Amino acid sequence: MKKIIYIIFVFIIFSNCSFEPVVYHHGVHFLKKKQSSLIINKTNKNDIKKILGNPSTKSKFDNDIWIYIERKETASKIKNLGRVKVFENNVLVLEIDKYGILKEKKFYDKNSMENIKISKNDTNTNFEKNSFIYNFFSSMRQKLNDPLGTRANKRKDINQR
Repeated sequence: MKKIIYIIFVFIIFSNCSFEPVVYHHGVHFLKKKQSSLIINKTNKNDIKKILGNPSTKSKFDNDIWIYIERKETASKIKNLGRVKVFENNVLVLEIDKYGILKEKKFYDKNSMENIKISKNDTNTNFEKNSFIYNFFSSMRQKLNDPLGTRANKRKDINQR
């Protein structure tokens, strides 16, 4: 009887296991394949939305910049001990002119992103304790944390006792 229960228990555990890796997908599926159908100076905004959907991020400067992202991760191997491994990371940057026509496209995959140089310069903040900006943000923070002034009233009541 114990052997039958043991066999059933083992069977249930192994029947729920999958030997295929679990893939977590974020963003546009098959971005590399879909971006090849976009033609510079011919494709418009409506065509882009039909092919890729809405962008992950939009930016508005002189021209529209649309950014599409695809990321695939897996954490299924026992030797990884639950660590997530990124095996596909693609970014597509599209520049669209004021008439809605695609002017430029740049595709970055995992390997080409490693070659991008990032600036090491730092931006310093010059907020002094008595500056207008410091005072303004301090008062805004206080109003956000205590919009009705109830904490201040409680402190006054405690101090008066």
